[in-house]
Amino acid sequence: MVSKYSIIEHLSIPVEVMNNWQETTDLIAEIINVPAALIMRVHPHEIEVFVKSNNKKNVYKSGERATLDTGLYCETVMDTHQELLVPDALNDPLWEHNPDIELGMISYYGLPLTWPTGEIFGTLCILDSKKNKHSNKYRKLMKRFRDTIQLSITSVYEASQKNTEITQSKEQIRILSQAVEQSPLSIVITDSNAKITYINPAFEKITGYHAKEVIGQNPKILQSGETSKKTYVELWSAISSKKAWEGDIQNRRKNGELYWEHAHIAPVVDSKGKIVNYLAIKEDVTRKKEYQQQLEYIAHFDALTNLPNRVLLSKRLQHSMSHVQCHSQLLAVVYLDLDGFKDINDNYGHDIGDQLLVILAKRLNNTLRDKDTFARIGGDEFVAVLSELSDKNDYVQFLERLLSIASKPVHIDKIELQVSASLGVTFFPQKETIDADQLLRQADQAMYQAKLSGKNQFHIFDTVQDTNIRGHHESLERIRQAFENKEFVLYYQPKVNMRTGDIIGAEVLIRWQHPELGLLSPVEFLPVIENNSLLIELGDWVISNALTQLEAWHEIGLKKSISVNISALQVQQSDFISKLNSNLQQHSGVESHFLELEILETSALADITYVSNIIDECKKIGVKFALDDFGTGYSSLTYLKRLPASTLKIDRSFVRDMLNDPEDLAILEGILGLSSAFQREVIAEGVETVEHGELLLQLGCEFAQGFGIARPMPADEFPEWVASWQPDLRWKQVQEINKDDYTLLYAGIEHRAWVRAIEDYNDSKSVMLPPLSTNECRFGQWFKGKGKERYGGLKSYQSILPLHEKIHQLGEELCNLQRQKIEPQSKLMELHKIQDMMLNQLKNLLHERQG
Repeated sequence: MVSKYSIIEHLSIPVEVMNNWQETTDLIAEIINVPAALIMRVHPHEIEVFVKSNNKKNVYKSGERATLDTGLYCETVMDTHQELLVPDALNDPLWEHNPDIELGMISYYGLPLTWPTGEIFGTLCILDSKKNKHSNKYRKLMKRFRDTIQLSITSVYEASQKNTEITQSKEQIRILSQAVEQSPLSIVITDSNAKITYINPAFEKITGYHAKEVIGQNPKILQSGETSKKTYVELWSAISSKKAWEGDIQNRRKNGELYWEHAHIAPVVDSKGKIVNYLAIKEDVTRKKEYQQQLEYIAHFDALTNLPNRVLLSKRLQHSMSHVQCHSQLLAVVYLDLDGFKDINDNYGHDIGDQLLVILAKRLNNTLRDKDTFARIGGDEFVAVLSELSDKNDYVQFLERLLSIASKPVHIDKIELQVSASLGVTFFPQKETIDADQLLRQADQAMYQAKLSGKNQFHIFDTVQDTNIRGHHESLERIRQAFENKEFVLYYQPKVNMRTGDIIGAEVLIRWQHPELGLLSPVEFLPVIENNSLLIELGDWVISNALTQLEAWHEIGLKKSISVNISALQVQQSDFISKLNSNLQQHSGVESHFLELEILETSALADITYVSNIIDECKKIGVKFALDDFGTGYSSLTYLKRLPASTLKIDRSFVRDMLNDPEDLAILEGILGLSSAFQREVIAEGVETVEHGELLLQLGCEFAQGFGIARPMPADEFPEWVASWQPDLRWKQVQEINKDDYTLLYAGIEHRAWVRAIEDYNDSKSVMLPPLSTNECRFGQWFKGKGKERYGGLKSYQSILPLHEKIHQLGEELCNLQRQKIEPQSKLMELHKIQDMMLNQLKNLLHERQG
């Protein structure tokens, strides 16, 4: 039988080289701490254990041979001439019969060895009896060792060709020494008494100490006093027991500067098992630690004002609630919203608006006590948590002070700005059990009442009134009766790919077919059972009936996925997964991957660890998860990373207003960026018009649902809709635009916002007059600045200038008519006509740019 390899067998390896290779495998086994380090040599139909590490745990025998074509890892390395890493062979079906597994080895890392002519020599490999991913630094070290052995093979070959004798051992030691000397990792070797005997140049560079200063010293000279004693106890306990230790230590450089190291420290034992040295390989991870701290800060603090964000507010509020209950005290939650802030943003721009927020946030925060919390939860909305109140009268002076401070003028760039604040207040504890989220909602409702009452005032949440209002809803008993009478029905709202026209599935929505009141939406009955076991029963009923419907559709060839909303109360049940499994088994005609569960982002983040585990359990059985209303909760990079949901559903409020509100467009763009970075699928809710779909497609968001596509429909109407639906022709023509052209989209939205501000002023909805000069409005500034830089040479750009000037002329005329109390209807119609013409020219400009 002809061998599949071109093999050079006639060249023998000198004893000096063999000894050097023996040292190499021993060193590899010690440094990387594995049972077996091997150099394998190939023969025509076999592979031989040519050199093996001499550590006691090595189960392989020198000279032992194995037949090729039996599923060996080394054979794959030789066939591909590539490195091979198998972290867990037990779960790798390609090598389930590999002979190494029979010897107890379940992880493998190997590198090819070749003669200078290209013929295969064999492999350098390490095997471990436990799962081992082998970090990049060890793989780099292995490649250095491989390169050293490869040089030996080359030297043997060249020596045989020239018929000269060379000594390889010194050369190999020099190369190994050079590898350690050139390593970017700090390497320290001590004797058995922990006295330093060797350091490499990387150690000198990282610590600032030269070799003559530390040789003979104990590594304690680096200690900063910041690393816990527990860490050192664990370290010495491990290495004294002849085990390796790995962890992070904060040390101090020679110049006194603190730095972080990730260290791998291992004992080196002789043939008798006695510890003769300690080896430490350390990486400077200071920058990585600083970056982690920055991420942690971003996750808990508002980037603009440096106040706590919604995440940290939630934690502190829950802590304060527990504290006041234990000490029989009161807690007040104050929801603050600025009056007139939007007008300042529209008229002076977001930069001025941001500066105003920073100044007011600092002023307002300075009024609090150290034990209180003041947080920014978004836009111009803030929350104060006042702890340890003795009675409800303690808060009055504080609220009056807040109102006074919020309404004081602020001077920015010679501009005098003035806003006021509307405050909503609620207290804890209350007669009924209530959680932190409910407290915030109560304070929010009270703030809204303060705005309705004229702004620049505070309003106390009335729990009695709230109870009476909820009493107008159907009683809990009536809802239970409806459930027993089968008055609830399921509707289905399609989810589509707007570009291709593919229908990807439907969202299941519950409705109450009330015998007297007709079809009722969930908001009219679900809040009544929010914390009642009936909500769990209803949720289970929805899943079961949705699967029944899905099974019926699959039987007629309509194989679409469905997504079902689940409540926080439902997912918190200990038997949630078992009931879901049972439901799927009872509907065997449906594969589990056709079911997706949707949970509100705020519900998921309330107990992120628990929900994350639930999502993982569902993924194991094939059920997908989506985060609903994404962007309205405590969104942060850290939490998004920890929640393995496959889909993010953009809240309809951002999609609905993105055509007229640049801030909502910016939020939408940010969510799409997050979904791309975290490799999540994203779907937009609330697509109500063709224009909504066009803008989403330009941003790269293809999946959507909303009234502009289809309203929720009964199950019997869904198949007919699927058969007849076609996406709008304009959607098929939309191209995703380059990120560099996003400013063009924002320019159009800013212009819409300016026209809307003119209309609000004329309708007396706003007292703030938007800038009437073409040089002062944000679109005009963009047009003559960044717009000119990027698009100034295009034909469509030139046609925009007269339209923009005409619009401002009409705006000024409208404002004059409003002052004279003259009906401006004809001018408004002309304004909208010119606006449409200009927006079309912006579209033409984009098409011209895209070619």
